[in-house]
Amino acid sequence: MAIASNLKEIKSSLPKEVTLVAVSKTKPNTTILEAYQAGQRIFGENKVQELAQKAEKLPKDIAWHMIGHLQTNKVKFIAPFVSLIHGVDSLKLLKEINKRAEQNNRIIDCLLQVHIATESSKFGFGIEEVESALNKANKFQNIKIVGLMGMATFTDDTQQLSQEFKSLKTVFDSIKNNHITTISMGMSGDYNLAIKQGSTMIRVGSAIFGHRKK
Repeated sequence: MAIASNLKEIKSSLPKEVTLVAVSKTKPNTTILEAYQAGQRIFGENKVQELAQKAEKLPKDIAWHMIGHLQTNKVKFIAPFVSLIHGVDSLKLLKEINKRAEQNNRIIDCLLQVHIATESSKFGFGIEEVESALNKANKFQNIKIVGLMGMATFTDDTQQLSQEFKSLKTVFDSIKNNHITTISMGMSGDYNLAIKQGSTMIRVGSAIFGHRKK
């Protein structure tokens, strides 16, 4: 029952405008079902194959979010059902998502990933590229950009984390409108800081499911 109580505790502390994505990567279907039975309906995966397999076997009212780095050649496997793609980090990827969405007669919601961390290993558009990327994305008929996503540096320095989240919020404030309403930032270790800086969507795994086995 730990999963149910973890979910209850996290949800009770969240402002009403914040959406919780339960990060279920590497977790077996039985564990996901436990969270589902506790009322969670939004789950995030970072590997396409695992996401597709789980979507096939698990309840159909689950909203699946692709939260990891997405390669263009893998888009076709999730295009029929994915609810939100978080890590859209290039125009090439946008083009492919649009193409696959059209083939499935869908409009796929996407978040533009913005590079806010100091680590160069993180993906995303530069802060100064967001507006241009958005203008180009708006030309695609089968994609809807609903917000931005950012991953902060892996650090215990709360001042640095707050600054990185704040930089994403500043960009978000400059582009938000009736369609662009989501800012996805914050994970198990830093979501409270992210919420203070204006996050409306958090991606939480270990605080719900326990730490992943290596």
